[in-house]
Amino acid sequence: MALAEITIVPIGTGSTSLSSYVADIHRALELQSGIQFEMTSMSTIIEGPLERLLEVIRVLHEVPFLQGAERVSTSIKIDDRRDKEGSIVQKMRSVTEKLTQPDVLM
Repeated sequence: MALAEITIVPIGTGSTSLSSYVADIHRALELQSGIQFEMTSMSTIIEGPLERLLEVIRVLHEVPFLQGAERVSTSIKIDDRRDKEGSIVQKMRSVTEKLTQPDVLM
């Protein structure tokens, strides 16, 4: 599975508030099959087969245009590890396990 972190920013909306755009992107994500997602305060992480992630990103990029945005900037960071299975949960578990080990820096 691949992971993608995406940030979608509508430009020239006449307001500094973006929460209505974020809410519509969340609604669009809920309609997508074959992926898992986690929204954060600064971006959204989606997990699934790379081809599916790219399809979903295209759908999400269009959402602000459907709300009237004239310009949209989408940043994408992809983690596509193929030597072993990875997931949002697995990555967080790995860090949590290391936090329980003695701190060698101190």
